[in-house]
Amino acid sequence: MPIPRSVNDPGAESEDLDRLPHTGKTPDGTPYLIDPSGRYDVRLNDFFTTELINAPPTTQAAYAYDLKRFLKFLWDNRSQRSWTDATPGDRDAYKHWRLLDPAGARVEATTWDREVATVNQFYRWAVVRGHAACNPFVQRLSRSRDPRRPRGQTPAESSHRGRVNDVAWLPPATYRRWRDIGVRGFDMAGLPDPAFRGRFASRNGAYCDLMIRTGLRLSEQTSLSVFEFPHPVAGTLNVRSWLPRSIAKGGSARHIYFPMSTLTEVWNYIAIERAEAIEMAQANGAYEQIRSPLIVANRLRPFVRIGGERVDAAKLTHDERRRTFIECREGLEPIALWINEDGLPSKPSAWQEVFKTANRRCVRREVPIRCHPHMLRHSFAVITLEQLWRGHIKELTPMSGPQRETYQRVFGDPLNWIRIRLGHRSIETTQIYLHTLSELEMETRVALVPDGWEPTVVEKRVDPDLSCADNCVV
Repeated sequence: MPIPRSVNDPGAESEDLDRLPHTGKTPDGTPYLIDPSGRYDVRLNDFFTTELINAPPTTQAAYAYDLKRFLKFLWDNRSQRSWTDATPGDRDAYKHWRLLDPAGARVEATTWDREVATVNQFYRWAVVRGHAACNPFVQRLSRSRDPRRPRGQTPAESSHRGRVNDVAWLPPATYRRWRDIGVRGFDMAGLPDPAFRGRFASRNGAYCDLMIRTGLRLSEQTSLSVFEFPHPVAGTLNVRSWLPRSIAKGGSARHIYFPMSTLTEVWNYIAIERAEAIEMAQANGAYEQIRSPLIVANRLRPFVRIGGERVDAAKLTHDERRRTFIECREGLEPIALWINEDGLPSKPSAWQEVFKTANRRCVRREVPIRCHPHMLRHSFAVITLEQLWRGHIKELTPMSGPQRETYQRVFGDPLNWIRIRLGHRSIETTQIYLHTLSELEMETRVALVPDGWEPTVVEKRVDPDLSCADNCVV
């Protein structure tokens, strides 16, 4: 694809896009939109290279798809109207098409609200930049929970009917059934299915187990390096590691707790499937074909050189990690924890396909369970919160008032512990999981979250190096 120099430059199509990522302005993987005539609109795509430049790749991609849908509607259904000339009337027509038109998608309110938020943010940016005359989405004053802060603006087109507290999650037994049949290829009796033709089943199962046990996002878990994945420690329930700001969504660096059973499972993948894939890639010379690789010369002191500067491996971005390798006696080795069959670092899109394949297998086996990566994050939150509350109530019941206050200060609040593990800025975002549990009867909660599910929490002890939130116990 060409590198554009300006909106009206016919010579823009003669240059090679491979040089664009090395200008220091546009990282690899940044999405861009092409107009119906096949041209690249510099003003339009500046939105991704300025406003969204620090957003995670998955967020950028989601914005691109939502924005493309609105702009395509303008062209196909509003007399080939340019995005710079969109009006409130176009917005009304789009709303009718998306929500009510029998020939349209008739999407859920939550989907519409997300699309409104995306397109509204784009037009607010475009108006400020002078690219568009007006924002087609009508604004209203937002409610401010803090009277000291001025009220902002929010799109009036939001439905406010979205299923705010409707969290899709899988209880442990349901998850295991989906994983065993869909991911690992077992039959209905729980035995290996001879007809299963899936590859890397153990790796895929370990990946899913890690996700439901840590609550990591898809992009965060996929970008983990071997330097961030801890070794098992005898005599402990969980081992703590640090998720760096460079790959945490929104810069939400935080401690992650890995249950011992999941650690062991992933290390088995590292020792067998990962090692075999790396050995094959080294023999085939696959790593020598990587363009502009970053090299870690000493795995005990993991850093690389970028532009002559020394950069710690923990500070590397998602894209940089995929081209970073450790120099070993046998050759190069990816720092990426999760690699594909060819020995190369995997991408989030590949893992999304793993989930889709597992869901299709469940359909063929008439197993009515569907799962996607974010559902495992929800499941971690609901299951762990339930476990924390049980232990919290058990500890607080025999205590006096002052003792309870001391306990709360030392061990913190279960909901806040979950907030930190998930990387949420606001406790209000995390409260959806509390609402989910509150809608269930206690007997149902006990049945759905059995005591046998290994807890992903800190053991009951006071560690002076941990914050109050980190000292929370079961």
